[in-house]
Amino acid sequence: MQNEALTQLPGLDCGSCGQRSCQQFAEVIAKDPKEIEKCIHLDARAVEARTAERQAVCGSCATEKPLGSKLNWKDSLGREFDFILDTFPNEAGPRETIIPHNPARTKELELKPGDIIIGRPLGMSCGCPITHCGVVVSADYVNGVVVWCVTGPLNPRSKAHKDVGYYSAEAYDGIVRATNKELKIGMRYWFLPHRCMLQWRHSGLINFINKRKDFTQIRIEGLFIG
Repeated sequence: MQNEALTQLPGLDCGSCGQRSCQQFAEVIAKDPKEIEKCIHLDARAVEARTAERQAVCGSCATEKPLGSKLNWKDSLGREFDFILDTFPNEAGPRETIIPHNPARTKELELKPGDIIIGRPLGMSCGCPITHCGVVVSADYVNGVVVWCVTGPLNPRSKAHKDVGYYSAEAYDGIVRATNKELKIGMRYWFLPHRCMLQWRHSGLINFINKRKDFTQIRIEGLFIG
């Protein structure tokens, strides 16, 4: 029953259902099938079609395939992108560098590693309509810069958190396992953050590349959505 529920889910691990991953959400659905209505990426008519599509890709192992192979390199609005940005192993979510629009907030809130924070990227740096939630990795009181791992909304809903307000998204750090183009330093690309709740493509300039055995580590700056 759990495996069947998992084949109906999009495999995005966006967290909007309140669970950390589609795998965990499948466990919930196995106990109460009505819970599948909490998945914002599905509707009743789409469940059967999505199941058939995933089985056509790779049978029962479709959930283990790279995200790009299931989306045909298009975001939720049908726009093409070049690669998928994944999370570092053992981290809670995508690693993002931000500056609050009031940089003094970083010191005023006494942000420290492990703190749960929320905020919304505003303006040219990103313009995402979704309030972001996550866990602080590091905080620079002098410049106001915060590095955090962006997660779903479950933690702020159930635990104490701090609100940094509006902020500018300055950079993403992560790994690439699935790409449709050769990655080069100094080039701007369209990319899809694996756990983006909206599944919208982002754009950014790669200014660091470290090719590893199983993946490529990159840093992307000059961010915007479009």
